Amino acid sequence: MRIAMAQLNLTVGDIEGNTTKTIEALHAALAQKAQIVVYPELTVCGYSPRDLILNRSFIEQNLAAIQKIAAEVPAEIVAVAGFIDRIGDRLYNSAAVMQAGKIVAKRYKTLLPNYDVFDEKRYFTSAESNVPVTLEIDGQPFRLGVEICEDLWDSNNTVKITADLAAQGCDLVVNLSASPFEIGKRNIRRELIWHKVRDFKVPFVLVNLIGGQDELIFDGNSLVFSVDGRLVGHAGAFEERIEVCELDVGHATEFSLPNEDRAENLYKALVLGVRDYFRKTGFRRAVIGLSGGIDSALVACIAREALGAANVQCVSMPSRFTAQMSIDDARTLAERLGLRFELVAIDAIAKSYEDELAPLFSDAPRDITEENIQSRVRGNILMAVANKFGDLVLATGNKTEIALGYCTMYGDMAGALAVIGDLNKSDVYLLADYINRNAGKPVIPQRIIDRPPSAELTENQVDPFDYEVVSPLVGLIINEHKIYEELVALGYAEELVSDIMNKIRIAEYKRHQSAPVLKVTAKAFGIGRRFPIVNQFRR
Repeated sequence: MRIAMAQLNLTVGDIEGNTTKTIEALHAALAQKAQIVVYPELTVCGYSPRDLILNRSFIEQNLAAIQKIAAEVPAEIVAVAGFIDRIGDRLYNSAAVMQAGKIVAKRYKTLLPNYDVFDEKRYFTSAESNVPVTLEIDGQPFRLGVEICEDLWDSNNTVKITADLAAQGCDLVVNLSASPFEIGKRNIRRELIWHKVRDFKVPFVLVNLIGGQDELIFDGNSLVFSVDGRLVGHAGAFEERIEVCELDVGHATEFSLPNEDRAENLYKALVLGVRDYFRKTGFRRAVIGLSGGIDSALVACIAREALGAANVQCVSMPSRFTAQMSIDDARTLAERLGLRFELVAIDAIAKSYEDELAPLFSDAPRDITEENIQSRVRGNILMAVANKFGDLVLATGNKTEIALGYCTMYGDMAGALAVIGDLNKSDVYLLADYINRNAGKPVIPQRIIDRPPSAELTENQVDPFDYEVVSPLVGLIINEHKIYEELVALGYAEELVSDIMNKIRIAEYKRHQSAPVLKVTAKAFGIGRRFPIVNQFRR
């Protein structure tokens, strides 16, 4: 049996483009003499369409598209692709099994995820049953079990789709998946499948989506396991691919998955997320406020890799509090990356704000208000540059800062995309070191990495946190949902825990107005984390 994994980069709502890409992949699989080609979840319409699903025209076009694809499938191959089916007033996350110019069977998703970034029960109805599809391949009868993504993740569910399909005598299980990337997710999927194959003695194919979609990044990493539990197919990570593998036990070549490097995976995921965010929204160029600090330096490196040097504009906006080394380091970084670099001084603009506000402020002493005016002036300049030339601003705040509210609304939070908003400060340094190590030279000036971080909004300012302590603590609260008592038991000071938890709570209103954050961990700020703004719960 020759299996083709059509690991495609699909776009939500581009039904025509997705259909064309699906048919092209079919012909590529045929050229490699594949007998089955499997596509990602919701192939036709992209994942996840969210409230587009409520549009009747969207459903109609998706239904027409799956028929168009089916008409292209010859008798010598079976194609399994995802779409949205409609029965009466109910919608189903569906897979079409196609052969000889028609849809020979449909199978529906049973386990509908409704956690983190998923909200499928809002739209879809669960399958009432799932039985293998009886086919004929090369003149021989063949029973194909079909799952859709969450159907594999059944540990907390009484319904066990893979077990049911195996008990009904299927010869192969295929899973159409749109499983978002997070660090370590590939190995979790691998272990899930391996245990199914070991327990039920049935070969297994998982084909996962590739590409960026809003906050989500899909890493591919499609897998094929033979009946004896060997990994015999892998479509790679972070790249679109049509990979054909031999499933026959006697002839299949066993694969060893490459070791995962945390920094490399995070970097590649963020590059893919930025590239697709621009490509799929129709924008080409990015504007970045380059401060001379490590966060904006990292964002500039990612943007250059994703968009090309000619499509990244860096703007340095010094005030009287900006150290000359910050300007010099920002310029050096831009030169090393080959990026356009402009300098716009903000003192006169910020002073004009302060002068106009002086009567209103009366004799109130200078405080954080004047500091934030500087940040907002910078945000306004970046937005003006982007607006003038049809570009997008990339926000440069990291997850630790965003969690603690150490950011300015309409200032450094301004932007169309928060590139590193799911990276804690420790991972920011990790990626900076990775970039320099991978390049074999200091792309990011070492002084940027070594110097204490500072917003430079007042004299001799440094960030008011020990990031080596606070960054992991924020991760335990946000990613692992640790409560006060657990954190204290881990050795954190009670006063520190109370302070950090309070800062996270009161900054919720800021995050509700922030740019979309590219998700690379188990819990990112955005659609997967839904806390109320009005919230008086302390512990």
